[in-house]
Amino acid sequence: MEGTQMSAEVLQQLYQNDMQQHLSPEMQQMQWQQMQMQQMQMQGQGQEAEHEGYEGYSQAQAQGGEYRPEEEDEPQGEPRYTPRFYYLLEKRQRLPAWMARQEFLKLMQSNQVLVLVGEPGSGKTTQLPQILLDAGYHVQMGQVRAICCAQPSPLATLSASLRICEELEVQLGTFVGHVTRFEDRTSGDTLLRFLTDEALLRESLEDPLLERYSVIILDEVHQRTCETDLLMGILKMVMQRRPELKLLLLSSSMDVKKVQDYFEGGAPLLQVPNRTYSVEVFHCQDSEKDYLKAAVRTVAQIHTTEPEGDILVFLPLEEEIDLACQLLRKESVHMMNFGELQVRALYIGLPILETQRAFEQTAQLKMGGKPCRKVVVASNVAETSLAVDGIIYVIDAGLVKQRAYNPRTRMEVNLVMPVSKTSALQRTSLAGRARPGKCFRLYPEQANGDWHEKVHPEIMRSNLTTVVLMLKRLGFDDVVHFDFVDPPSPEALMRALESLNHLGCIDDNGNITEVGNQACRLPLDPQIAKMLIEAPRHRCSNEALSIAAMLCSLPVWLRPNDAFRAANEAKARFAHMDGDHLTLLNVFHAYKQQIQDGHDPSRFCAENFISIRAMRHAEVARDHLKRIMESIGLQMISTDFQDKEYYPNIRRCLVSGFFMQIACLESEKRGAYSMLREGQEVLLHPSTSLGHKPEWIVFHELALSSKLFIKTGTQIKPEWLLDVAPRGYFDPQKISEKSSARSKLERLSARRQDG
Repeated sequence: MEGTQMSAEVLQQLYQNDMQQHLSPEMQQMQWQQMQMQQMQMQGQGQEAEHEGYEGYSQAQAQGGEYRPEEEDEPQGEPRYTPRFYYLLEKRQRLPAWMARQEFLKLMQSNQVLVLVGEPGSGKTTQLPQILLDAGYHVQMGQVRAICCAQPSPLATLSASLRICEELEVQLGTFVGHVTRFEDRTSGDTLLRFLTDEALLRESLEDPLLERYSVIILDEVHQRTCETDLLMGILKMVMQRRPELKLLLLSSSMDVKKVQDYFEGGAPLLQVPNRTYSVEVFHCQDSEKDYLKAAVRTVAQIHTTEPEGDILVFLPLEEEIDLACQLLRKESVHMMNFGELQVRALYIGLPILETQRAFEQTAQLKMGGKPCRKVVVASNVAETSLAVDGIIYVIDAGLVKQRAYNPRTRMEVNLVMPVSKTSALQRTSLAGRARPGKCFRLYPEQANGDWHEKVHPEIMRSNLTTVVLMLKRLGFDDVVHFDFVDPPSPEALMRALESLNHLGCIDDNGNITEVGNQACRLPLDPQIAKMLIEAPRHRCSNEALSIAAMLCSLPVWLRPNDAFRAANEAKARFAHMDGDHLTLLNVFHAYKQQIQDGHDPSRFCAENFISIRAMRHAEVARDHLKRIMESIGLQMISTDFQDKEYYPNIRRCLVSGFFMQIACLESEKRGAYSMLREGQEVLLHPSTSLGHKPEWIVFHELALSSKLFIKTGTQIKPEWLLDVAPRGYFDPQKISEKSSARSKLERLSARRQDG
């Protein structure tokens, strides 16, 4: 033990000596007190003492006063940190990002913008914010400011903040914290703030110059999400007004030339050295039609025939990931002679504790000395945003879920598509981070020729109503000429402006309205936000809130292949004859009733094939949205359940938000509907709760497989379209001539005029 402590002290001293050369004496004193603050946290001091310690530090620095360490009483004979701190410190020092810190700090000092490229697991996400903090970048112009690290997904945000808390031995929400769409785990003391890109955008609505930050880090910029591209455009202008602000752009791909050239003078590039081992690649002879079962078989084959090492499986859909985990746990019972198989899921929307389990180290020995193996079944979030240690084997279905939007038809769908060449190579490389590995591709080698070189920026293939609304809220009137990295089509922008005008978020002159300002405060799609804003008028605030939370959650229904009939019977118990939105409301009410009655909601969900993850996510989302609704003055009004207008009020409210997504029955025999304004033929999805084919339907989303399907639809009355939608929106002349809805609305309008 004595030797361990000595080694730890040496490591700590090396760390401090190396970083001191970048600190002024004033910064060194502040760092010392920072460590004292962490020590108090570790020793279980009260919240008040912790708060006072930090306040004294920040106030002294802000006033330019000198801090004297000798005035503090340092505990005697107690280690400042645990042995695990020094163990992690030693691991950190071997990371490529750590080893490049001197060159990194030199470039940060001499440039306002820097692009840094490092492979997953290089430490760029977790180490660079700490290196900047240790170098004093949180103090700017005599003020203590936070360092922001923005991530493209909530999962990456949670993972990074939790990892740094572990490395620094601090509690989440104190020195280090995170902010996602429905959760804020920060305080006034937080210096390292991890946010989703969306959360940072929403902060910019209240603080356009983002003055709480001295450095802003945008991670995984190569993914080119809508939020990332919008942030780069906003920050480019913010930096002109705040020349002291530093911007660090991180990427796991070398495809960053366009991002470099986007910034004035061209942003310099620092490449962190790779440390990848060779990976042997295997292809299937033919494409696997049931790639999920093929993935499960391949895991079993690896576990029973290959040397130790963890497995990473890529599947495109969350429900497929859950099902694969279920099948693997069942299969693992028959493979115990080869060691335990620990099965973990990893995708956006998982609760924190379940996310953490995917990163836990595999137990070394079990079952009489047999090595234990971990298998992580993940979405594409595990490609670059998150680094899972110990992976030696990768199984790749070669597919990814992507959004696609057609501005002419106003249709946005989620498609399962082949991965790009960049993504396929990235997935393969993950098997070679620890030692030489193997990648099993569930598609033939000739399929490689069908790859796209890279993914098109999301802003080129997405509905832009949220993007345009945020720009309007920030004061950018001419959104068509906003300085995007890759400008979206003018048609897509004009469609977004048109939709926002129909929703009442902008007026006829393009100015943002009070409704638009309220919608900006709600972290939702503008259509769902409009539904909540209109809910008090329809006397269904609580019900609309629950439906909105469920729509924002993960897939609710579990449909295991071996219990398909039982799952359908369970779903039927909650089905509402008028539609899927009301079915979701029934599920949420039943879930909350279980909790109120003191029952175990997990058991309730398991018995009814409901995702407990989805319900917990919806519960958190609802609480957060309710607080926002109350803060912007929206009353929580509901119709009495016994009132005959209880459900009609909810359905009217749905129309108030989703009137642009209405379909009319054209052929009862074929079950074919037509979308009113576009004339596009659609069908009801087989998973719908509707036991009949209503003449008129409002829907939340479309799904494209062999045909175009309506998902999450609810029956409505046509007269509501004239009552709730903007005046003139359903003028019969604007309805597609292909749709029988045109003549039906003409007759309805005529009756109203006569009456």
